[in-house]
Amino acid sequence: INAIELMPINEFEGNLSWGYNPNFYFAPDKYYGPKNTVKEFIDVCHSQGFAVILDVVYNHSFGTSPYVKLYWDAQNNRPAANSPFYNPIPKHDFNVGYDMNHESQATKSYISRAMKFWLEEYRVDGYRLDLSKGFTQTNTLGNPGAMAQYDLSRINILKQYADSVWSVNPDAYFICEHFADNNEEKELSNYGLMLWGNSNYNYNEATMGWTSNSNFEWISYQKRGWNDPHVMGYMESHDEERLMAKNINYGNSSGNYDIQDTTTALQRIELAASFFFTIPGPKMIWQFGELGYDYWINYPGIIGEGDHRTDQKPIKWNYQNDYRRKKLYNVFKSLIQLKREYEVFRTTEFSLSLSGAVKKIQLNHNSMNVTILGNFGVTAGTINPTFQHTGMWYNYFIGDSISVTNVSDNISLEPGEYRIYTDVK
Repeated sequence: INAIELMPINEFEGNLSWGYNPNFYFAPDKYYGPKNTVKEFIDVCHSQGFAVILDVVYNHSFGTSPYVKLYWDAQNNRPAANSPFYNPIPKHDFNVGYDMNHESQATKSYISRAMKFWLEEYRVDGYRLDLSKGFTQTNTLGNPGAMAQYDLSRINILKQYADSVWSVNPDAYFICEHFADNNEEKELSNYGLMLWGNSNYNYNEATMGWTSNSNFEWISYQKRGWNDPHVMGYMESHDEERLMAKNINYGNSSGNYDIQDTTTALQRIELAASFFFTIPGPKMIWQFGELGYDYWINYPGIIGEGDHRTDQKPIKWNYQNDYRRKKLYNVFKSLIQLKREYEVFRTTEFSLSLSGAVKKIQLNHNSMNVTILGNFGVTAGTINPTFQHTGMWYNYFIGDSISVTNVSDNISLEPGEYRIYTDVK
């Protein structure tokens, strides 16, 4: 791992929170502080080779913010009409708290200064902007679908904030949780921004063995028609259900093969990981995903009911002592090592065949070629590997080699089986 992304740590209302209810933007929350301890944490991360990225919330503020209180309409219990920072009525349906007006120069100056402050004072390495799609004065209230449509004003605002960050650190990460129309995201990507790529649903359908909706090709920047690998792809995040939780509760089965069995469910995460890290572009994993974390998002509530998502969850370091989970950890580690050390995993020449149960990825580079095969079904299957050439191919995890004389000879795969073939040992 080479970067740690923290959920919002600046001061928020209450103690037990995910931080998306901010009120003060220049101080670490009392639950995480004091400030010198936060600085020490960042320094230690840097000494170990980790970048530190802050999740920041600039779509809205909550009512104890002094910037909200400065211009307040007590009669209507909302920001006043003359507030230079906030809209009296939010402009979109996804808003919580009080909606910022990012077309106001006062807001632009305030937020730009906050971003510069954490770079200069705490030496953080960049930002993930929560709900960046809300940085607009285009009124879509009552029509949430319209919020995703191309918005030039929003694009310009985000570019200005990125420029203010890069004026302090030209190498800083600037990542948007945007989820807007692809043409808008592509324009932001071309400017150097990275954008969250939520592939949780499709990957989880694949790990559960329900393969009709398991095509996760949208995690690829090339499938989106982008010029640069700026999709911050993920299978899990704080907002999405844990893969393992659904595997062991809703996994498919056939005969003796049952994805709801914990051992099999963990092996399905290995399979998905082989089709996750190997796709060119940056990847994010949610804490303990590498150990098959299986406490659902609303724990301790009932799965699928209620909302306890911000409740504290068990910290399962003892999962390291379970050989099955330790194996999954080692698979993640090995795949990341492959991704970081071999240029082929940064190639621009790759193809994805990800529909159906049996899937394939191929990567081409002058240093090495790779063919990845996997069976996401619950019964045995076959696939035409269409190896890039005849000759020797090496199975990365098993260590076996095969001599290919016909690149189109079918290969049989058991349910959940995966193979990573390279033409360099």
